[in-house]
Amino acid sequence: MGPLVVKGIDGLRTATGAVLGPTEWLRIDQQRIDMFADVTGDHQWIHVDPERARDSPFGCTVAHGYLTLSLCNYFLPQLLAVEGVRLGVNYGANRVRFPAPVPVDSQIRGRGEILACDDIPGGVQATILITAETADGGKPACVVETLNRWLT
Repeated sequence: MGPLVVKGIDGLRTATGAVLGPTEWLRIDQQRIDMFADVTGDHQWIHVDPERARDSPFGCTVAHGYLTLSLCNYFLPQLLAVEGVRLGVNYGANRVRFPAPVPVDSQIRGRGEILACDDIPGGVQATILITAETADGGKPACVVETLNRWLT
């Protein structure tokens, strides 16, 4: 399933309430986790030491919560495309939660919902709920209210 394609900020306003996705599955392997640890300097053993992590409550390494959060921004263009605008920017987030871990080699994907569109000078700000879910079907790995701006 491809992204919902809307025409300009008027199309985005009209799409308020739309359910988005899901995206394709993405495998979270140890290499991705290790690269994120290197970039952020967060080398906590639960993420990067498979041998020690076997004795953890998870039984294996798990992805950083902030790695999972960052992938929500990776999912966004797979969920929504706004055509006919000059620029789209990530403005921030209202609320972020990590209800469940992402064990190494898990598959995750994104779903979304356009909660609100508010006029701002030169464009619109959309509040989009993005949920990263794992293939095991349990609790979501990450739920975030993103704030995204599209400018004309």
